[in-house]
Amino acid sequence: MPYCWILLSVVLGLVVGLLIALLYARKAIGRARRAEQLAQRGQTDLSALIGSLAHELKNPLSTITVNLKLLAEDFQQAADDRERHTLVRLDVLRQETRRLSSLLDDVLQYVRRPELHPSSFDINKLLADMIEFYSPQAQSARLTLRHQFYPGPLVCSIDTDLLKQALLNIMINAQQAMPDGGELIIRTSLNASLAVIDIADTGPGISESDKQKMFKISFSTKLGGSGLGLPITKRIIEAHRGSIEVHSTPGRGTSFRISLPLAS
Repeated sequence: MPYCWILLSVVLGLVVGLLIALLYARKAIGRARRAEQLAQRGQTDLSALIGSLAHELKNPLSTITVNLKLLAEDFQQAADDRERHTLVRLDVLRQETRRLSSLLDDVLQYVRRPELHPSSFDINKLLADMIEFYSPQAQSARLTLRHQFYPGPLVCSIDTDLLKQALLNIMINAQQAMPDGGELIIRTSLNASLAVIDIADTGPGISESDKQKMFKISFSTKLGGSGLGLPITKRIIEAHRGSIEVHSTPGRGTSFRISLPLAS
């Protein structure tokens, strides 16, 4: 395809994407105004407003993502430096749209109250499944996984998918804290009528001031992090009538303790 036609398709694709984005932005503003009016009457809250905006932004972002993919396919057979540079710029745009889409997913998950579908399940079995699932990723990140489980069953009433997500958030957080490798230790124990899960790493640890902010929205020590992983984890744990706490010493690693009520 001659370069002028490729350039024209790029321009047209971006114009179409922007027009659609503007259309959905107007709808989002209208919905936000209605949500604000309801909020003033006490029928909704800030979470509903944020969720509404995030949902509306997902639609034009998806359209832009599709158009960028199609445009990138047009440039796969780049014939000169100008076309190759255009392909590089398109790849950057696609990476950023993926990052924004992931961020919006986190926002939507955070503002929605977790809906549990609980069943009786052994915490030891759930963690054993997770370790098997996570082991290849840990190996590639030069992490050594160690575990020590309570000798008897620890049966809790849990939503297995949501709880796995909460625990995986902690494990990934630990992995990112140890870019040069380290150890991730998982233990379970029984404390009266509570099943206790301890997840500890051998990373650099965190300061006392950062520890106080770990479960707050938008706090993140990682470049480009959404800051929603641990707040989402906390919400999931509390939806299970459980608790989560963190202990850390700079230079000696970080440990999360999760306590969940045993099934009656």
